[in-house]
Amino acid sequence: MNNDELISELESISDRLSERAIAVLREALDGDDLSRPDQEKKLTQARRAVEKAIYLLRGLPNNH
Repeated sequence: MNNDELISELESISDRLSERAIAVLREALDGDDLSRPDQEKKLTQARRAVEKAIYLLRGLPNNH
């Protein structure tokens, strides 16, 4: 697996984490909870870590 394939998989994971975080926020709002849920915070933190990995991989030579 080369870097481009890893990046593609990580981008997909980032998108799914983002979608889940938004769903958690919607669920909280639907329940009249106006505070930011801890679960959403963790999901966002995980997404940021994945985005950092993508950034780092883009800076490496693409080994096949």
